[in-house]
Order: sequence, then structure tokens, then C-alpha cells
Amino acid sequence: MNLQDKLLEHGIRLKSYTEGTHKAKCPKCQPPHNSADRPLSVTVDIESIVWFCHHCEDTGSVHDERNNVKQINPVKKKVVEPVKIDTVSDTKFLDEYFVERSISRETYKHFCIHSKDNKWIAMPYNPHNNRCDNIKYRTVDKKFKQTPNAKKSLYNYGAVKDSITVVFVEGEIDVLSLWEVGIRNATTLPDGAPAKANFKEGDKRFSCLQTHPLNKAQKIILFVDNDGAGDNLNKELLHRYGKDKCWYVEVPKDCKDANDVLTKHGAATLKKIVEQAKPYPVDGLYSVNEYTSQVIDLYNGNYTKPIEIGYPSVDRIYKVLKGTFHVWTGIPNHGKSTVLDQFLVSIAQRHGWKFAMFSPEHSTSMHIRRLAQIVTEKPFDKGFEGRMSSDELHNALDWVKEHFYFIETREHIPNIKKILDIAKESVQKFGINGIVIDPYNEVDAKRQGNYREDEHIRDFISSCKHFARNTDCTVWVVAHPTKMQKENDGGYAPPTAYDIAGASHWHNQSDAVVTVHRDFDDDSINIITRKIREQGLYGQIGQCTLVYNHKKRVFEERTLDVSDYTI
Repeated sequence: MNLQDKLLEHGIRLKSYTEGTHKAKCPKCQPPHNSADRPLSVTVDIESIVWFCHHCEDTGSVHDERNNVKQINPVKKKVVEPVKIDTVSDTKFLDEYFVERSISRETYKHFCIHSKDNKWIAMPYNPHNNRCDNIKYRTVDKKFKQTPNAKKSLYNYGAVKDSITVVFVEGEIDVLSLWEVGIRNATTLPDGAPAKANFKEGDKRFSCLQTHPLNKAQKIILFVDNDGAGDNLNKELLHRYGKDKCWYVEVPKDCKDANDVLTKHGAATLKKIVEQAKPYPVDGLYSVNEYTSQVIDLYNGNYTKPIEIGYPSVDRIYKVLKGTFHVWTGIPNHGKSTVLDQFLVSIAQRHGWKFAMFSPEHSTSMHIRRLAQIVTEKPFDKGFEGRMSSDELHNALDWVKEHFYFIETREHIPNIKKILDIAKESVQKFGINGIVIDPYNEVDAKRQGNYREDEHIRDFISSCKHFARNTDCTVWVVAHPTKMQKENDGGYAPPTAYDIAGASHWHNQSDAVVTVHRDFDDDSINIITRKIREQGLYGQIGQCTLVYNHKKRVFEERTLDVSDYTI
């Protein structure tokens, strides 16, 4: 069975089977919007045929196991002949057209531009001795055509091929506009801008970049049209020449292209725009210019302010700023999670924030129970005086539903990427302001190869910080200490970030470090700020004390009614 028959078995029929690339209808999708569509790209050679559909993305191939070279018709190479230029034309017709575009007769004559049938404006590509590579035609109402089977080349190539600086525009009229103001080193593609930036190396639209290279160009100024198609062309040229070589121009808002600038603002402005072209910034490298307005805003007090939690003694040392990374630590069962939950409820009540919670140490239902107690300030369980009523519970649940979401993966222990992916989606869909990971050691800590624990922790923290800054969300991570120091009385000293596995990373990379340490003798709890990156902005190093109110089931500032704090 030959290759043609094999191809027919897949429902693909070609008009010709010569070597090269052909277009055909796709048997898998047959796009209904236009019966003339031929989205299937089929590449034929003597040993195989490969296809790809640009509509449904179906792909496949057939091969000749016998390597029968006679199955495919040999390719017939065409000899591209130079195009003859007919310069006999109506000068009046051309004068009227170009006067409106502020382009002189001297300029358009230099480019051997002439008219055909007083309808088409003929623009030869690289004319020489009454011959040229190609002729592009356009009408006054912007209809275009080119000489069939002509050589594709860059416009004005003779003037730019040895230039150190080249101005790349989107149309021949723009080349003429720049020539009019004394800028001779401009060029354009014959086929204009693409409808979509595909970055395909075999794109025929850009083939003349290889056949007509700009080898000596050290600086390529991109001056394409200020529209969607121009943006696509800009991306394609950046891809092909590289940001290190490309410069950009700033065009007045009322202008689309170089000719627009010439006709609306004059020659001096057009020339100045090109002369003031700027280099594309190096990825990851910025100058003061990018931050000047932000610094001035900081100076004038126009920046995102930290929010207060709602407890005066706490607010003195600890506030919350969007987009920051906080580490909470403390001895197990000293109330880290309870206090953090209480602070989040207060933030939600005072500022309307929403949170995503990854807290697998307790079931989600038990976590919601704790939040309901905080919201109602009443016991949840039977047997306690002042227990919340059913109506109060349902009101609390409605409130929690508005402000808290719970991350569960149920089938496996997730890694940090999975958690942050869910959190990112929650930001987009529900407007999440903060995420809590409680505790860190419940996150999958599998490491590959020689990947050390401290390296894993470093990357974990970096991922959290990157998420925080890119989403403007605050991230809290509760991390248990792995070592604790005994004091002389037999008790344990309040831990620091240096008592957590990977010690230095937790302290150095965090924006805030908080220790929660409980005194069981009087049921008080110490909030100790170990680190505040921007002291004075959202806190300071220090500590405060809250007391547990057994009647309300919350920690609060101490009052004179001591009975509230006793069982």
C-alpha cells in the first residue's frame, strides 16, 4: 500500500502529493463555520506524510516501511524571476494620494512607486535597473495584493542591510514617512502583521528575515502600528531579534503609526520619536524610574496601610499588612491555632477579609465548631452555662460561610504547590485575602535525591512569599518547634523561629515571627513578636498578654471582673 492510500484510510485527501506542505480539510473536525476552511497542514516527503490540524489539534502520520521513493511525485523547484517595473503612470493620481500623507513626489519617486490603472498604487521591493524582487499593490481604500510567486524580501533592503541601526515599521507608507524626515534606515515586511503571534520558526511571513538578514544591526527600533496586529508583530520581532537588540518608541495617543505622526504632528515630532527610542528593559532588572511614583506615594503616605486586629495591646506590637508572610510558633497545646483563629475572626469582622484554611490536624467540622464559638462568644457543647442557641449557631455558620473556606485534599497529603494552586483559585473566584497553613509539618515534605531538609524549607517559604506578593494575600504558617529549652523551674522557655527545623530560613525569610506561650497557672497567654521586618509600619518587637474568658470562650484584654477568667 502506497502512502497516498494510507493517507486516504485516515480520510485525508490532497489535491497534490508533491513534496512540501499542503492544506486540506480535517476529517476529524470539518469546521462548520466556513466550508472553505482547510485547517489541516500536511507535510509530504518521500518516506512519510505528517499532518496537524490547526482547528482541533489532531495529529498523525503514515510511513513507508519499504522506503519506496517512487510513491511521491518529485518536487518541482520554481525559478523566481525578477519583476519588471512599469513606471509609466498618472503622476496626478499619486500626488493626490501622497499629499494627504505629507509625502513628497521626490520621496515616492525615489522608491519607484507608480500607479496601475489609476486604481492601484504599485510599490516595488528593492528596485534596480527597472527590475525588482516583488511589487506590492494597494488601493486608496486599503485593498492589497502582490505579484504572484515573486521573491519575498524586506522593503528598502538596500538601505538597511548594512545599517547599525534599523527602524522596523509595519507598512511601506511608514518607510516613506521616515524617509521624508531624513531617516533612511527603515524597513518592513511584505505581508504585514500577523493575526496572532505564534513564534513558529517556519512561518513564511517572516522567511525574508533569514533570506535578507540584518547582520550588522546592533539596534533595531520597533515602530509598528499601535493596535492588536501591531502588538503581535512587535512580539514576533522581539522573539526573533531578542530584547537585548530591540528598542521601542512612545507614540502620541492619537496616532496609530509613523505616517499618522507625520500628518498630525509634523516631521520634527516624528524624527524626535525615533531619536528618543528606548531600550527594552532586561528581564528582572529595573531602574529607579519604575519605582519613582511608588516612592513618592510612600513619602506622601499614599500606600496600603496595615490593619489592626482589634486588641489594643496586640495592635501595639503586631498588625497585618497585605502580601506578607507570617510564621507562628509555640509549644504544642499552648493555643497557637486558637489565638490565630480568633485574630482572623476579628480581622474578618472589622475589615471584611476572607480566608482559606489548610488545617488538617483537626477535622473541618471541629474547626468550624471552634470558629462558631469565637463568633458567638458562647460555648458550643452541652452542659455549659450560656450555651449558644440553635439560632445563634446557624447565624454563626452563615457568617463563617461568608468569610472562611477550607482546603482539603482528602486522598493524599498535599505538597505546597497543590495548596497554593487551590489558594490562587480561591483568590480569583472568591476574593480571598489570607491563607493559613496550620501546621507546616502536615504538608508533604518528600524530597528528591540529595535535596536537604533546609533546602526544602527554604523553597517552601519562597513559594509562600511569592504567592503572597503576587496575589496581595497574607500567608500565615504555624510551625511547631523541634527542640525546646528547659528553664530552671522545669518549665519550657518560649520558643523562637530558631527552634523550628530549618531555623535560619524561618527567621530570615519571614516578614513577621510570632510566638504564642501560655501560662496555665492563670490561663493567660503571651503574644511575643520575635521579628517584624518593617518595624513601626506593622508592629515592633515586644510582647503582650491576653487572658482566657471561660464564659465567652475567647482570649481578651484583662478586665476588673476576675470571675470571667475562672472556671
